This record gives sequence, structure tokens and C-alpha cells, in this order.
Amino acid sequence: MQEATFTKRAGVGLRSERGPVLGSVMLATGLVALDSTIIATAVPSVVRDLGGFAHFPWLFSIYLLTAAVTTPLYGKLADVLGRKPVMFFGIAVFLVGSLLCGAAWSMLTLIIFRAVQGIGAGAIQPISMTIIGDLYSVQERARVQGYLAGVWGVASVVGPTLGGVFAEYLSWRWIFFVNLPLGLVAAWMLARHLKENVARRAHRIDYLGAALLIGGCTLLILGTLEGGITWAWLSAPSVVIFVLGAAMVTAFVFVERRAEEPVLPLWVFRHRTLVGGNLASIAVGATVIGLSSYVPNFSQGVLGTGALVAGFVLAAMTLGWPIAATLSGRMYLRIGFRNTALIGGLVTLAGSAMCALLTERTTVAMMSAVCFVIGVGLGLASAPTLVAVQSVVGWDRRGVVTGTNMFARSIGSAVGAAVFGAIANTTLERRFAAAPPDVKPSLGEGSDATNIVLKAGQMPEHVADYVRASLYAATHNVFIGLLVVGVCGVAVLLLIPRHTKELPPA
Repeated sequence: MQEATFTKRAGVGLRSERGPVLGSVMLATGLVALDSTIIATAVPSVVRDLGGFAHFPWLFSIYLLTAAVTTPLYGKLADVLGRKPVMFFGIAVFLVGSLLCGAAWSMLTLIIFRAVQGIGAGAIQPISMTIIGDLYSVQERARVQGYLAGVWGVASVVGPTLGGVFAEYLSWRWIFFVNLPLGLVAAWMLARHLKENVARRAHRIDYLGAALLIGGCTLLILGTLEGGITWAWLSAPSVVIFVLGAAMVTAFVFVERRAEEPVLPLWVFRHRTLVGGNLASIAVGATVIGLSSYVPNFSQGVLGTGALVAGFVLAAMTLGWPIAATLSGRMYLRIGFRNTALIGGLVTLAGSAMCALLTERTTVAMMSAVCFVIGVGLGLASAPTLVAVQSVVGWDRRGVVTGTNMFARSIGSAVGAAVFGAIANTTLERRFAAAPPDVKPSLGEGSDATNIVLKAGQMPEHVADYVRASLYAATHNVFIGLLVVGVCGVAVLLLIPRHTKELPPA
């Protein structure tokens, strides 16, 4: 069995069997990835059993929200307490949440229990990446991160299909119950094979800073996710949420300046490698959510493919990502982290430009090729930036920088979802408001744009053609937004210095 021994400056010795640990990390990551997508195709069954159709989008939003806001706290705790206890806590909370979700008796309880799941998921992803950073050398990390990216890729394809199978042939509740045996296996493998000896010393947990960070980020992400959907952007609820969120984040900054052991130390925002890597992670998160949300819509609504074909089109991105992430290891050892990531950023930019040039006569093969190119670019950009931020700190700060990087990606996804959603909805509403006289009566006054698009197949042919053209205009504008994100992604990568070196102690 392959083993690795490391001695850390923080007084921590780590001797672990890497193969089984990697297997447990991949299994735990796979559960989190599956639960991000598996419920999508089961929504009709859930609504049929529990009701509450108007609130089902919260099943996705609340999971993303609680996972995102808890990530920085887990990163700090991993540096203080060690990786194992935080990972075990995350798996335990995730499994408890899964059990409760499977037993939910109303839409409200299911939403609450999804929040519990998200709290557990917020620990699993960043701590998994941190464990990989501990066990594997700089030369090996890109290859291993390619494996983890592959897990997310497989989950994005298998998740919706598996959710549909469970909903149709068993019960939607098995979507959550299936996590229990798999999660227990992952925890058992981790307990058996990951060995770490953390130097125990007295710590003062920054509870006030953690509360302000979680509360402020919760409000800001909540306002971003639901603004323009649940309430208008300039409505009283939206303004109050953003003002309170901004006030709590501002107070958090002042608290962290004086905290003895800050939960998110401000030095993370003062070093070029960390700032550039985190900003690049925001761009990656926005790009992924944009493609994941609107490529299937384009494929089904504009090109007229089925849901399965649309899933395979998007799978081309998740195929290119792990391949490129694996190859990036050889590249950054030769030309450096920044240059490798810049090549990835430029490839992503080229793919985004190709996306913006897609027409209503585009073939499925062309769409798949575009998604593959963007996936290659994301793999070349994301793996080197994460390895770069991990490589400039020691064991005692690796959890913080990894958690911050994962948090930045979640922020990118949340903001991207809101911005791209606003672009698409605004385009559709304007198109429907300016519809020709022979089309407008079929659309109805004040109808929800999304519902109209979903019902296009039930409308007269000339109305359906107009709806499809409107959807093309909406997704085209979103793809132009992706192009803008790609330009910004390349720009922020220039912040990373050509040659990275470990930061001095804080």
C-alpha cells in the first residue's frame, strides 16, 4: 500500500495510506455532488407528495446558501482541530440531513432539512481539497484534483438520471436514503486510513467573527439568489437584506482586525497569489453555473433535443475538465502556475466566444465541442490556481486558504446565477411585451416568462417559433455575459506572480 509521511511546521505529523483516503474523499465528494443535481428530475414527484410548488426552488437555493456560508469557518477549524474531526462532522451532519430529508412530511420541512444537508456539505468539499493538499505533493495534486473534478462531472450526468429512476420506480425519498450507507463507508475508510497527530494547544475560537461572517454572507447571497425572483430588486425586502448583509460584513472586518485567531484572517486578501487565485475561482464558479443552467435550455428549447441529449451536451464540459486538470500538473511544473492558468483562461475565453456565436441552426455536435473546449479551459485554470494558493502556505494555514478558495467559487456561482437569471428573464419579458399582434394573445398578460417557454410545445406553430426565438435571444445574451466573465477571468489571473513562494508566518 502506498504511504506518505509528512512533517509539518505546525508540529503535526501525518502518516496515511493515500489510496484508501483518496477513495473515501472521492466517495464523500460524490455524495455532495450528487445531491446538488439528483433532486432536479424528482421535483414533480416531490411536489405531488408534499405540495408547495411555488417554493420548490428553495430546495436548490438553501442547499447552495448554507454550504457556501459555512465553508470559511470549516477551513479555519481544520487548521485548529485537524482535518479528520471537521470532515467527520461534515459527513455526520450531511447524513443526518439526508435522513431527515427522506422523512420530510411537508415542503417546508424538506427545505429546512436541505439546509442541514448544506451545512454538512460545506465541510466536505473544502476539507477534501485540504486533505489532498496535505497528502500529495505539488507535482501530484493536479492529477488527483482531476479525479475529484471527474467525480463532479460524473455526478452532473448521473445525478438527474438517477433521480428520475428513483422517483419513477421507487420513491423520491430514496434520493436521500441512498446517502446513508455510502456516507458511512466513506467515514469508515477515512477513520481507518487517515492518520494525523495535531499538536494540541489552547485556542480562542472567533465566535463573533464567525457569526458576523455567516450572517452577513447569508443575507448577501440570499438577496442575490432571490432578487428579481421572489421579490423585486428595489423592493423593501431586497434593500433591507442587502443593507443588513453589508453592515454585518463591515462589522466582521473590524472584528477580524482585533481577533487573536480570526476565522478568516485579513492577510488572505493582501497577497497577490491568494487574491488572484480567489478572484479566478469566482470567475470559474460563474462560468460553471452559466453553462450548467443555460446550455440545457438552449439545447432543448432552441435546438429541440430531449433532456437526455441535453445532458450529454453538458457532459462534454465535465469530460474536458478532469482531462485538462490532470494534464495541468505537467504544465505548471514546466511553465509555472500563472502561465498554465493563463492558458486555461484564454482557452475558456475562446470557448465562451464560440458560445456567443452559436445560432438557432447550431448542431448538437457543435454545442458539445464548445462545452468541451470550455471544460478544458476551466480544468487548466482551476487546478493550478488552487495548487498555487495551497503551495504558498504551511499546514497550519492550508485549511483557511482552501476554504476561502472554495467559498469564492460558491460566491461566483451565486452571483452568476442571479446575474444570468436577470439577463435571461429581462430579455424574455421584453420580447414577450413586444410580441406581434397574432402572437401576443397566446402569451397572456403578465404571464411568467419561464412558464411560457416550458409550454411552447403546446402552442400554435407560429407562437412556438416566436417563443423559441425569444429563448435564443435570452440564452445568447447570457452567453455574451459568459464572454465578459471570461475576459475578467484572464485579467485577474495576471495578479498571480510568475514565481510563487511561501508566505512568511502571519
